[in-house]
Amino acid sequence: MAFADLDGIRLHYRTDGDPAHPALVLSNSLGASLDMWAPQVEPLARRFHLVRYDTRGHGQSEVAPGPYTIAQLGRDVIGLLDHLGLGRAHFAGVSMGGLTGQWLALNHPERLARLALCNTAAYIGPPENWTNRVAAVRADGVGSIADALAARWLTADYAAAHPDLASSLRRMLAATAAEGYAGACLAVRDADFRADLARIAVPTLVIAGTHDLSTPAAEGRFLAGNIPDAQYRELSGAHLTNLEDVARFNAALLAFFGEAPMS
Repeated sequence: MAFADLDGIRLHYRTDGDPAHPALVLSNSLGASLDMWAPQVEPLARRFHLVRYDTRGHGQSEVAPGPYTIAQLGRDVIGLLDHLGLGRAHFAGVSMGGLTGQWLALNHPERLARLALCNTAAYIGPPENWTNRVAAVRADGVGSIADALAARWLTADYAAAHPDLASSLRRMLAATAAEGYAGACLAVRDADFRADLARIAVPTLVIAGTHDLSTPAAEGRFLAGNIPDAQYRELSGAHLTNLEDVARFNAALLAFFGEAPMS
C-alpha cells in the first residue's frame, strides 16, 4: 500500500507499469474506490505509468470532514502528481472523477497532456437530489442506499449475467464512509462547468453510456459539443461503461492516449 501525505489529506494510491512511460491518472466515481479500474490495469499498464488513487473520503484514503469541493478534489490530484514527481500526466475520470478532470483542465491545463471524461457531465443535477441523499446517508449510512445506487451502475441484464461483479460493486459502495460519501455528494452538487467548457484547451475524449441514467448520453454529447475539438464515443452499458463494455472502453483509452507522445 502507498499513501501520499498532502496538504491536509492522506491519499491512498497504487502505481502499475514502467515509470519511464507516460503517466496516466485514473480517478474513481462517487462511492467507488480505485479497485473499480481493475479491468483497465493490465492493458493500460503495458503502455503507461498507471496511477490509481482513492478520492478523499473513499476507499483507503483519509475521511476528512466534509463538505468537499471539486476544487479540493482537483488540488488533491495536483498534490499527488507533485508527490510522485510527475510534471504532466494524462487523466481519465468517471462521473465525479470526470468533474475533477474538468476542474483540472480549466485551472491547471499545464499539468494535463490529454483528458478522458467518462460517464460524466458538466453539471449533475438537480441539487435537491444530492441534498436529500446526504441526509439519508448521514442518518442511516451508505449501506441504506447501496442497492438502489449500484443498480444504476450496470444495466439490469448485465448485472444478472454477472452477479459476482454486481455484488462486489454493492459491497464497495456500502463500505464507503458516510462522511466521505456525503462530503463528495456536496462537491458534485455544487459543481457546474457548463459555462466554462469552451475554455478547455486540453485534448479531450468524452465517453458516454447508451443506458446511463445517472449521466445520460445527452450530457456526454453536450460536453463533446462544447469542448473545442473533443472526441466522442458512446458505448453500451449504464453508468460504469469501463466495467460493462470493457474491450471497447479500453480500446478507446488506448487509442486516444496513444495518439501523440507526451511532451
